[in-house]
Amino acid sequence: MRLTRPKSAAVGAVAVLGLALTACGGGDEHASGHDATDAVPVAATGSLEHLASEAGCKPNMQTDADTIRQAICKNSDGKFVLATFATDRGQAEWLSGAKDYGGYYLVGRKWVAVGPEKTVAALQDSLGGALEEGSAHMNPGGSHNSTGHSS
Repeated sequence: MRLTRPKSAAVGAVAVLGLALTACGGGDEHASGHDATDAVPVAATGSLEHLASEAGCKPNMQTDADTIRQAICKNSDGKFVLATFATDRGQAEWLSGAKDYGGYYLVGRKWVAVGPEKTVAALQDSLGGALEEGSAHMNPGGSHNSTGHSS
């Protein structure tokens, strides 16, 4: 297992991988109709390994540092990146930078799952958390963060 420490490298690696996972995944258009009042399970907590187990995957560790741990996971719903953070502030800073790359995020306390919309939405059933969407400006004309133009 390779240990990496630079936070910016970890943010970039997950953001790029998350973008790659969402850029060409599935042909579904962004589903509207999700309501903030929809019932969502209480967000799971625990180590990366515990969260991966709850999500039904065996984590392939990519970064194991003091501030962030991240792994690539795959379950019956698809492939995603799972990251855990030592602090709430570290998570908030990471999310702020990562969302500039677009994509879909399932966010819990001190953890984030990144992947195609369908995959992270399905993870919400087992992990809880809040679905969030990255910046649309990184996907101009794309179908993942907008519904397209209508005439």
